[in-house]
Amino acid sequence: MNLRAAMLALCAFTATAADDAVELRYRLRPGESLPMRVAHRALTETTMNGTTQSVETMTDSTKTWTVVAVDAEGRATIEQSVADVVMTSRTSDRGEIRWDAAGDADPPPGYEGVRASLGRPLVRMVVAADGRVLERRELLPCPPSATGDLVVVPLPEEPVRVGHEWTVPQEVVVEAPGGARKAVRTRIRYRLEGVADGIATIAVDTTVLTPVDEPQLEARLLERIWNGRIRFDVAAGRVVGRATSIDRRVVGFGGPQSSVRYKASLEETAAPAAATNIPHDRRDTP
Repeated sequence: MNLRAAMLALCAFTATAADDAVELRYRLRPGESLPMRVAHRALTETTMNGTTQSVETMTDSTKTWTVVAVDAEGRATIEQSVADVVMTSRTSDRGEIRWDAAGDADPPPGYEGVRASLGRPLVRMVVAADGRVLERRELLPCPPSATGDLVVVPLPEEPVRVGHEWTVPQEVVVEAPGGARKAVRTRIRYRLEGVADGIATIAVDTTVLTPVDEPQLEARLLERIWNGRIRFDVAAGRVVGRATSIDRRVVGFGGPQSSVRYKASLEETAAPAAATNIPHDRRDTP
């Protein structure tokens, strides 16, 4: 085969591969654990009356999903726990505070229950093979270090090709000025950007559907609007990485000369998986 023929064959193979539909499904096994290294960074800058104050937080943790049971239809019962956490905060007026849960120092105010919760199941969920959450139960109050996106994301029902989009409606409850709670409708859009070496790259962005005219309410929404990308191992059937970020500013939340900027990033990377010794009665109980 000459060089021109070889190039034409390669182009034909690439085009066919790119047009192939991909089935995205979770394929979890009882007894396995899915540890994720999580790095969360956030910067909040608040300006009032010409004075700007900043608060920067950094949280590094290991979040683990343990697969308790999987039924014949692929519905998995999983539990979330946090194995370790290191938290750092910097403020423009008080300097830096760093706390490692593995050390001997007392936790900062507001984090007293973090150390006692490490290694213990915090949330139990039943998840369908397409990522739908069928049941969810809080086992312990989740500490601040355990917040963030879940290891499961909703997947399309049918095999899809690159470029396919699917959306999921979501309702976010925020505290409005005066202490009242307000439900805000959002839409999360997913798009299959590509598949390479067995890893599907999925883009995600969030749109706020409920009109938000109050700057104070908009400011409280900042932390809930995320855009980014997810990496999904097609053969293994699980999320292996996620990177999301936000950088937005709201003006006028506390008067015409006020503003708040929220800049944050969340990165999750799969750590080496390990088998988990789960008692037999828990394996068979959803």
